[in-house]
This record gives sequence, structure tokens and C-alpha cells, in this order.
Amino acid sequence: MNREALAQLFHSTNLVSLSTANTIADQFEHKQLLKNQYLLTAGKICDEYLFLEQGYMRAFAQNTAGEEVTTTFYVPGQMVFEVASFFNRTRSKENIQALTDCEGWFITFKQLNELFHTLPEFREFGRSVLVNSFASFKNRMLSAITETAEERYLSLLKSNPEILQHAPLKHIASYLGITDTSLSRIRAAMSKK
Repeated sequence: MNREALAQLFHSTNLVSLSTANTIADQFEHKQLLKNQYLLTAGKICDEYLFLEQGYMRAFAQNTAGEEVTTTFYVPGQMVFEVASFFNRTRSKENIQALTDCEGWFITFKQLNELFHTLPEFREFGRSVLVNSFASFKNRMLSAITETAEERYLSLLKSNPEILQHAPLKHIASYLGITDTSLSRIRAAMSKK
């Protein structure tokens, strides 16, 4: 993707004019991450707001037993950043890691704030990203309470089937809040249906 295509992405939201979209895109820098490379490690302050163009990433934290628990999967077309650390300027408790080779475009916290203060249209775009992220987080939290493990797995299959091709089963199981064995059982039962 080139900058023109990035500008088109901003413009396609109907929140940003084409001239403003070009101004915004000019502030982004290209970034590549190799498989297993980290965009963010726990203990650091998230300073990059990344538009993921190609590849797949995951966010994860360690539980009290020291086990990795996947909290989010990122697919092409999404903004990748740790929202609490980025906006509150606090140390992250999460890591963000490339599951595959990845490419994208990023700006820093300072650049983003400058754009927010000078371009009201971009503020609206940023607000829509945050609202969508919050709604997604809320839905994920409620699904952990109201759905069975099989229902959560089916929901992931429906919303992001490509994750199953790019993420190891142990990461998918931890994301669903189940063990690897339970996930294998669910997959085996579904293949018989």
C-alpha cells in the first residue's frame, strides 16, 4: 500500500475529506515487522499507532502463573496499539507481537496529538476507532460470560477465520479462555457434524 491508498482508507470512512486524508497519510511512516517480532513489550509505553496493512498480530499478557494469555488478534485493516498505555502514557501490561511477517503505517503519540489538535476531521476518525474498539472489547467481555467455549470458537470462526490459519492453537485457546485440550475436543466434535 502506498500513501495514496492510505489516504483513500481515511477518506472512505466519510469522516475525512480527501485533502485532509492526504495530509494525514503524509504523517505516517512505513513499518515492517518480521514474524515473532514485537511492536510493544510489557513494561514499555506504547508510542506507535499502527495501521496494519498486511499480516497478523496478537496482543498478550502473562497471568499470575506466568502463562501467556492472548487478549486480541489483529488482522489487516485494523489499527494496532495498546490504548491505555498509548493515551495515558503508562507502562503497558501487554505485549504486541507479529504472528506473521507484517507491514503497516504508523505515527507516534506526539504526531497523533498534533493531528487531533489541528484537524478536527481526524479527531472524528480517531473517535470512531476508539468507539469501535470499546464496543468490540465489551462484546468480547460479554461473550466470555454469556457464551459457551464452542459458541466463542464459532464466533471467532465467523468473524476472523483467517486467524486459524496464522495463529498457533495455543494462542487461540488462551484467547477463548480454554485449554488446548478443550479446543482440540471442540474442533474434533465440530468436524464430525
